[in-house]
Amino acid sequence: MNQQMLRHGIGVVLLLVLLGHAARLYQIPVLGNLDYLAYDAKLSLTMPEGVDERVVILDIDERSLAEIGRWPWGRERLATLLDTLFDHYGVSLLGIDVVFAEPDTSSGLPTLERLAEGPLADDARFRSALDALRPQLDYDTRFAAALKDRPVLLGYYFSGRGDGLSSGALPEPVLPAGTFRGRNIAFAGFDSFGANLERFQSAALGAGHFNPLPDFDGLNRRVPMLVEYKGAYYESLSLAVVRTLLGSPNVVPGYAEGGLFSVSARDYGGLEWLDLPARQGTLRIPVDENVAALIPYRGRQGSFAYHSLADVLAGRTPADALKGRIALLGTTAPGLLDLRATPVGSSYPGVEIHANLIAGMLDGRIKHRPQYVTGFDVVVLVLVAALLIWALPRLSPQNGTLLVVATLAGLVGMNFAFWQLADFVLPLAASVLLVLGLYALNMFYGYFFESRSKRQFTRMFGQYVPPELVAEMSRNPEHYSMEGRTAELTVLFSDVRGFTSISEGLEPKQLAQLMNEYLGAMTSVVQDQRGTLDKYIGDAIMAFWGAPVDDAEHARHAVATALHMHAKLEHLNRSLAARGWPQLKIGVGVNTGSMTVGDMGSPVRKAYTVMGDAVNLASRLEALTKQYGVGVLVGDSTRRAVTDVVFREVDRVRVKGKDEPVAIYEPLAFESDFDRSRVEELKLWNLALRQFRAQEWDQAELSLFNLQRMAPQCALYRMYAEQIGHYRREPPGKDWDGVRTFETK
Repeated sequence: MNQQMLRHGIGVVLLLVLLGHAARLYQIPVLGNLDYLAYDAKLSLTMPEGVDERVVILDIDERSLAEIGRWPWGRERLATLLDTLFDHYGVSLLGIDVVFAEPDTSSGLPTLERLAEGPLADDARFRSALDALRPQLDYDTRFAAALKDRPVLLGYYFSGRGDGLSSGALPEPVLPAGTFRGRNIAFAGFDSFGANLERFQSAALGAGHFNPLPDFDGLNRRVPMLVEYKGAYYESLSLAVVRTLLGSPNVVPGYAEGGLFSVSARDYGGLEWLDLPARQGTLRIPVDENVAALIPYRGRQGSFAYHSLADVLAGRTPADALKGRIALLGTTAPGLLDLRATPVGSSYPGVEIHANLIAGMLDGRIKHRPQYVTGFDVVVLVLVAALLIWALPRLSPQNGTLLVVATLAGLVGMNFAFWQLADFVLPLAASVLLVLGLYALNMFYGYFFESRSKRQFTRMFGQYVPPELVAEMSRNPEHYSMEGRTAELTVLFSDVRGFTSISEGLEPKQLAQLMNEYLGAMTSVVQDQRGTLDKYIGDAIMAFWGAPVDDAEHARHAVATALHMHAKLEHLNRSLAARGWPQLKIGVGVNTGSMTVGDMGSPVRKAYTVMGDAVNLASRLEALTKQYGVGVLVGDSTRRAVTDVVFREVDRVRVKGKDEPVAIYEPLAFESDFDRSRVEELKLWNLALRQFRAQEWDQAELSLFNLQRMAPQCALYRMYAEQIGHYRREPPGKDWDGVRTFETK
């Protein structure tokens, strides 16, 4: 009975998670991607294909650029193009998917005018000739004249640039500010624009923006019919073309209010469509919550006739190919950057997107994604969950499978029927995932939860601790957690000395091989001592003991690791020397104390690690090994926790970031391995240290002299002898406490 309740409970949790996505309380990206895939599949299956002859594309293609010259062309050529299109070919309307944002100075007229106002100001013949030539050389005036009194619609774009810098002149908004006051409508809003020169905008019949509205996977499935700028509302180029064809009727917003799902619709402002009332009837354009229309792709690229502008200007295009057509001027040349990622092609011309929208609006083929589908999706999820949560536990695996297959077929069939018969776009991913999730839960309950928990446990800790500890932990996983906690642990830092010079002397491949061998050898030592590998920091290693598995001897294991790392390094250095590679030297710092351990980081990246003052001290100790010429330094708390290791006190220091001095020690060996011949050396060192701290320089110097004779290779003795020389020159004062202060890390 408990398992049955748990199974039902997990099913309800799955339902609630998916309901949150369906109700748009939050969005699960994978479900959004799946819905996009379903949308793209339905689109591909139902595209009418063929070529729509009502709209033609006048293409600035690579052949046009090769024959006429690089873009932008002179405005006198564009003026000629307009004359040719309307007077010779008889197009019914022209939409231009490019922006004329700057004056055309290619004729040289500005230079001639400066001469006429400057050096040649007194030359009457020059000024007279210039006045005669000005109408021919003023290309912008010629282009503006060609636009005048012709059904030409210009294109422009809006931008989200934070600086708000704009260029050109906007057309009049299609709806004034305040039209949607009091309604929560998520218009695409912008801070600036790039539009056409004011003289062109004034001469043209109108203009429309060509901003797409890419979905979060980067594909262009929608174009905002209206966008908001400074409170007013501006239409898209495709909407401007259709309105012009219908006689420029006003745009009338349409709201879905009342009915079964009216609450959901009101939450999004209720705007469901835009009406264009015309003499031949009202044309309705469905829009979504962003007032965007779904692009009704007719097929892949080439669903509309393309005509190279080189052929049009040269008169090679047949006259009947353009007569009475809606013409869109755009580009497919890759260098002009108007190729977009779409569900029907990864490099799809932006101008053909407009063509698809124009044809779709005229045919009433725009798919509708009503805002109230939120409520519809919620109802479907609840009904499906109620059926399956109740039925699946009571059915045999075979009958349960048949029920699931039938449910999936019903959901997919209903979704496709709404698409094809009502032009509705309904979500599918959440309901399909609910069916599959409940099926998996009921059919594979034991494997799904028990095996999955063990796999998750291994993924959580396997990258940090040795496999044998993971196996030990997995036997009682409820005892372990990655949540942050405070505990007494021991942490170790190690670093390669002179790594920069080593890296400069090796080829990149050799350096990579060297570091892989070194890190592999040192990591095996950490894991052999039941350590948790925290991270690699370049050539440095950070590890700790006592978590996630409790370890009463965490300090001893850490000290043993430090000693064994040096022993392992000697063996590795012999291998490196045989290959002519440089020898490695390392410093190791170990400290024990209270620290925070757990999974820490940001939502982007987390790591199971330790933090705290005790951790910082271990890092400082590793850095001090170089100062004292020793291989390992440990803190006093570590020394007190380990009873079977022979330590040599090195100094009392005050490290950066701490006011209280700490005693630091060098572990020499385990007592069982300690060379008894060194006992006298250790006694003499302790005496020398007391003499040094008492400022008995002569006696300390004599003791250090004898120590250097006993161990000439010991850098620690040389360092103290040099320090005595320094204090003779600059006495530390009678109140000196024998503590060395380090101001750097």
